[in-house]
Amino acid sequence: MAELSLIERLFDVIEHDIVPKTAEGVTRGNKLFGAALLAKDDRSLVLAETNNELENPLWHGEMHCLKRFYEMPKATRADTKDLIFLSTHEPCSLCLSAITWAGFDNFYYLFSHEDSRDSFAIPHDLKILKEVFTLEPGGYNAENAYWKSFSLRKLVRDLPEADRKRLEERLAKISKLYDDMSGTYQASKGDNDIPLN
Repeated sequence: MAELSLIERLFDVIEHDIVPKTAEGVTRGNKLFGAALLAKDDRSLVLAETNNELENPLWHGEMHCLKRFYEMPKATRADTKDLIFLSTHEPCSLCLSAITWAGFDNFYYLFSHEDSRDSFAIPHDLKILKEVFTLEPGGYNAENAYWKSFSLRKLVRDLPEADRKRLEERLAKISKLYDDMSGTYQASKGDNDIPLN
């Protein structure tokens, strides 16, 4: 089980580092997906980014984060094995592959593919997994020779009751922020030229 302090730190990064960037991006017409990299040893933030599909339809939150990471000087850039990969939403097949090719051995996510479809009206992750890879929801191998993935919601559900209740309340507040950003995105997406909006 992930330790409580790690879950709390990942919530901090979502709320204080990713959400502000995402809120700004959504007002420009980008989707509400974001990602961050943290050092495993002290959990310090290395980088937080958000979706930038208006610039390039491949710049999903995770992809844009990786782009920015590899723009850092190599001499000061950490090895991916020493980093925690945090995604606000369960990575799509493009981002799953990018995380793998970049050499990460882990990723954590808050909202599931089903949440992206049902709560945020962005069904493409599940459609692509089904149409291209013939996978049902949850059909990819969440623990494999390359990495292990962790649903933050599932980790919270496994906590002792007092901690679980407190973090579920925090999760509800974060979810409300994403609901609001989703409303903004949905209201404006007809005006953008993102291929799969």
